[in-house]
Amino acid sequence: MGQAIVRFLAAQYTERDGVSQRLIEGCFGIFGHGNVAGLGEALLAAELASPGSLPYYQARNEQAMVHAAAGFARMRNRLSTLACTTSVGPGATNMVTGAALATVNRLPVLLLPSDVFATRAAEPVLQQLEHPSQRDVSANDAFRPVSRFFDRVGRPEQLPDALLGAMRVLTDPADTGAATICLPEDVQAQAFDWPDELFARRTWHVARSGPDPAAIARAAAVLRDAARPLIVAGGGVIYSGAEDVLRALAEATGIPVAETQAGKGSLAYDHPQAAGAIGATGTPAANALAAEADVVVGIGTRWSDFSTASRTAFARPDVRFVNINVTASDASKHAATSVTGDARAALSALATTLSGWQAGAAYRAEATARARQWDETVELAYTAGHAPLPAQAEVIGAVNAAAAPRDVVVCAAGSMPGDLHKLWRTRDPKGYHVEYGYSCMGYEIAGGIGVKMAAPDREVYVMVGDGSYLMMATELVTAVQENIKITVILVQNHGFASIGALSQSVGSQRFGTAYHYRNPATGRLDGAPLPVDLAANAESLGVHVIRAGSIADLTAALRSARPADGPVLISVETDPMIAAPDSQSWWDVPVAEVSELESVNQARAAYEAARPRQRRYL
Repeated sequence: MGQAIVRFLAAQYTERDGVSQRLIEGCFGIFGHGNVAGLGEALLAAELASPGSLPYYQARNEQAMVHAAAGFARMRNRLSTLACTTSVGPGATNMVTGAALATVNRLPVLLLPSDVFATRAAEPVLQQLEHPSQRDVSANDAFRPVSRFFDRVGRPEQLPDALLGAMRVLTDPADTGAATICLPEDVQAQAFDWPDELFARRTWHVARSGPDPAAIARAAAVLRDAARPLIVAGGGVIYSGAEDVLRALAEATGIPVAETQAGKGSLAYDHPQAAGAIGATGTPAANALAAEADVVVGIGTRWSDFSTASRTAFARPDVRFVNINVTASDASKHAATSVTGDARAALSALATTLSGWQAGAAYRAEATARARQWDETVELAYTAGHAPLPAQAEVIGAVNAAAAPRDVVVCAAGSMPGDLHKLWRTRDPKGYHVEYGYSCMGYEIAGGIGVKMAAPDREVYVMVGDGSYLMMATELVTAVQENIKITVILVQNHGFASIGALSQSVGSQRFGTAYHYRNPATGRLDGAPLPVDLAANAESLGVHVIRAGSIADLTAALRSARPADGPVLISVETDPMIAAPDSQSWWDVPVAEVSELESVNQARAAYEAARPRQRRYL
């Protein structure tokens, strides 16, 4: 069975707009008793007999290899991905977080975890989770709620249906995510006479589902009545390759375009219609336009709480929504006039129907002026010159200045995603890669490796805080092993800066967010800072390390890192107490209703004052 799976995966392709590519471009794997004689043997045999048919990549952590596959898939606009194989038990369940991340972000990844014996001949086997009354349950059932496709192949003849079902989900833009096929370790090694047709080259056509003309007409009618329309571009714009159509529509109509985290880069930051980031991590410019918008056109967005500022961003009582989305459930959110279909196809149809209509000149000028004013604020944040330690915004500015237009910045968790969303000047649709659907600490380095594997011609800058670095830095060894050139900017602020600020805002006084010794005098973690040297850690893994003591040092380090061969890590310390310019927005984080702490009571009062702005868009 293992040999059949490898042979099948090597023959799968996708096609969109006449362009064909491999669907599964390689396989990450960590081997144990569950898969070493199954998929392990099969990958070895393929490597010896047919080099390049399904390349094998060694990983250090099972969760991390799923992150790498997700980063790869996102960079390839979901048309190609990687497979991941693990042993039974902890190796398999380590992938559950990665599966959730892929499914939340609608990214196709193929997971092949080993499972317990189908024959039950030797159970309980090593690492088997026994359920006393449900004998068919294994630890791999944890994958069910976080996978878009789940199957367990208990007999060899079930394999074709499982593989074809997984491929369907991986290539369906409206229904993609983690596809999990659990493979009992005994069945992996069994032989079977599958038909030759299973292994023939197979092309999965990724269709551009056209919108209903009546839905386009309804959407156009809503827009024609608008005085202050606003487009919110989500990840679907980029995945469908709709950036040029969106730009043409914005230029023809004058509608300003705000962007979610996944949609950032849909327009170049300095385009006249670019309003900037929206929502809780957005810019005051975009949020001011959102507050007064009478029609909001959401394109390829699932309207997360950050994008809507917990449903406070769009404040007009009469605001109406038009949603364009390949997924019907997302298109119908907020009682919208919904258009279900591919973003590129739908925008093309909408542009034709709206031909000749424009937003008012004064409104267009206002949107451009607000965006330009924010860009001046960004410049001040980038060049503030704080001492002795720089602000995180200054570090972002130095990296942004060093990056060429097609270079990619990668991030996922902590305070940096919010700062990047507001501040990063994106000039290319694939130049901004922040995982903010699951916002998973530890994604950054593994995801950056996947990005670089998918786009070897681009420089990749991985921005990671010390908290997230400590979660999962081990894939640096994979980067060294494969000579994958990523530049990691490790921002050291001796704790969890994002949650520290959030903790303070809800009255919890940054409790549990700083890396300090336990103080014998107080019994609390409020002693001296820990002497952790993460740069030395990276150096011990084989990475070329540069220590930057200032923004000038960082600029020089970035310059020297660009031509380097292999991964580079630049370590820079920042002051976590210097915040980036505020989004002038809100995020719903409930505060304790009853407390003996005055700081909490004050935060609760502020929370109660803000909450009435929250609304349901009905």
